[in-house]
Amino acid sequence: MIQSRFANIERILVRSANWVGDAIMTTPALHAIRKNFPHAHITLLAKPWVIPIFENSPDIDDIMMYAAQGRHNGLVGLWRLAIDIRKRQFDLAILFQNAFEAALLAFLAGIRHRVGFTTDGRTALLNHRVRSWRPLKRGHLVDYYLGLLAGAGLTLQGRQLKLFLTEAEMNVARRLIQQKVSATDRPLIGLNPGATFGTAKRWLPERYAKLGKRLISELEAQVFIFGGPKEADVGQQLAAAIGRGCIDLSGQTTLRQAMALIGQCDLFITNDSGLMHVAAALNRPQIVVIGPTDPTATGPSNPNSRLVQVKEACHLSPCLKPHCPIIDHRCMTAISVDMVMSASLTLLKTSQEPA
Repeated sequence: MIQSRFANIERILVRSANWVGDAIMTTPALHAIRKNFPHAHITLLAKPWVIPIFENSPDIDDIMMYAAQGRHNGLVGLWRLAIDIRKRQFDLAILFQNAFEAALLAFLAGIRHRVGFTTDGRTALLNHRVRSWRPLKRGHLVDYYLGLLAGAGLTLQGRQLKLFLTEAEMNVARRLIQQKVSATDRPLIGLNPGATFGTAKRWLPERYAKLGKRLISELEAQVFIFGGPKEADVGQQLAAAIGRGCIDLSGQTTLRQAMALIGQCDLFITNDSGLMHVAAALNRPQIVVIGPTDPTATGPSNPNSRLVQVKEACHLSPCLKPHCPIIDHRCMTAISVDMVMSASLTLLKTSQEPA
C-alpha cells in the first residue's frame, strides 16, 4: 500500500528525461504522481531544453534546472547540484532518467526514498528498486515510465500525453498566422524535416520540397516549416525550393511558440522527432515518416497519427542508428512523395468529417 511504503511524503523530486520527445512521454506518469500525492510539493529536475515542456503544468509545483553546461558542469558541478538538492529536503525521488548519475545524485542528496529502474549498475543506490522487465522494455516508452510507478506500488491514471498551453500563447500563435497568411480558410500544414538524433531519421529534403509544392498546388494549403536553430539551414533551403505559399519558421521560434503553432495546424507532417510528440500530445492530425526507428517503442501516442513506413526496405530495420549503417538509406528512400501525399489526403479528409 502507498500509505505504508511512502507514508508522510511532503516533498518529491522527479528527475526528468533528457530529450524533448522522451520528456513528453513522461507526462502521463507525472500526472499519476500528482494523483498519488495530491498534497505533496512536486519539483521537477530537468535540463534547460526540456523545461518548456513542463511549463504551466498543474502536475508539478516548480522546476529545478540542471545546468549541466554551467553551475552543475563536471564532477564539481555534480556535487554542487547534490548540495542544492539536499537543501530542499526531499522525502522521495522518482527517477525517470535511467543513468547512474541520476541515482547517485538522489543518494548524495540524502533523499530517504529513491525509486528507479535497476539499470546502469545503480541498484545499490536505490531503495525502491523496479526491474526493467523485457516486455516493458519492448513496449511503448509511455508504458515504460508508467511501469516504473506501477512497480513502486503507485496507482496509474491513464496514458494520455499532456501539454499545457495558455490562452495567451494560443492567441499569439493565431495572430502570427493571421499576419503571415493571406487567406485563413486555407488548410494550414506544418512540415518538420529535421530530427536531432541523426541523419537516419530524416526523410530526404528534396522529397519534402516536392511534397510541399503538391500540398500548395493541389490543396491550396499554406505550408509552415518547423525546426530548431540547428535545422534553420534546411528550413531556408526547403522554403526556397517550395516557393510561394511556404513560410519558414525554423530557428525562429521558442519551443513553446512552436508548440502553440503546431496546435493550430490542420495537419503536421514530420520525421520521428520531439515535435512529433508535441503534435501527438496536442492531438493534431499528423503523418509520421518512419525510417530506422521502432514506432512500437517511440511512435506517436495519439489516434490522429498515421505512419508511413516501408518495413521491408531494409533487413536491419529498425536499426535505431543515428546514421545509415549501409550508406544508401533505403528505409527512407523507399518512401515516396506519393505515399506521404496519399496518407495526408486521407487523414485530412477523415479529420474534417463530422464526428
